[in-house]
Amino acid sequence: MQTVEEKIKALGHELPPAPPLGGIYHPTLITGNYLYVSGQGPLQSNGQLIKGKVGRDLTLEEGQLAAQQVGLTMLATIKAQLGDLGKIKRLIKTLGMVNCYPEFEEHPQTINGFSQFMVDVFGEENGKGARSAVGMSLPGNIAVEVECIFELHDHE
Repeated sequence: MQTVEEKIKALGHELPPAPPLGGIYHPTLITGNYLYVSGQGPLQSNGQLIKGKVGRDLTLEEGQLAAQQVGLTMLATIKAQLGDLGKIKRLIKTLGMVNCYPEFEEHPQTINGFSQFMVDVFGEENGKGARSAVGMSLPGNIAVEVECIFELHDHE
């Protein structure tokens, strides 16, 4: 059975470096068997963030790729904090935020880039959770930000 990192590599991706803290918060927080992950941006392996407003500066497809990149950033953050992505049992809840202008209406389609990546990595049942997708102005003009709640495997 493939590890999470092997699946990521088989999909043709690599984890970027875990982003540095950008404020007064914990990148992740565990309570019981739940892992809360603070909002993550689309950090690329070269250390650059994907920036711009989806629907004007970026196409929907580019927004979806930015959302997918957030998935990679989030897993890099989790690995840096927990040491092992195999501790993740399933995705519970996603809040996807799209940097866009008021006229843009394809927030759910943009966040599908993140959601499809989670399904590709964790499977149809464990990679799909409850979800909200909204549009707003994001800090630093990043294209997409996502926060999540994951369930962890029972402690051994």
